[in-house]
Amino acid sequence: MIPLAHHIFYDDSSMQVGIESPLRSPRAGTKTLEEPEVRTVAQLARSWNVVVHDDPVTTMLYVVRVFTEVFSYSQAKAHELMMEVHTTGRSVVWTGDREQAELFVHKLHGKHLLAHLEQGEAG
Repeated sequence: MIPLAHHIFYDDSSMQVGIESPLRSPRAGTKTLEEPEVRTVAQLARSWNVVVHDDPVTTMLYVVRVFTEVFSYSQAKAHELMMEVHTTGRSVVWTGDREQAELFVHKLHGKHLLAHLEQGEAG
């Protein structure tokens, strides 16, 4: 008489070890785990606004000069933004990636302008 071979198997679903006999199919009674469906949703990063505030000390001509130096704006664009700061008390002078926006705010602070960063709308 030839002995029947027995194989040890590991049942992942019940965390138990069992013995497989030739009379039993491999992994009989075990559940097959299906991979969960993975969906990727692409979202654009939010933009960041550089906001300049009006202050009682800085002259309008100086603000125009700073805007042309820091942002490379034309005199007309820099003047338009300066007037918005002057009349409304603030202006969004640049919008884009956070790292660049932080750099612009740092440069504006270096020129003694009141500026901060705020999160804009999702792109």
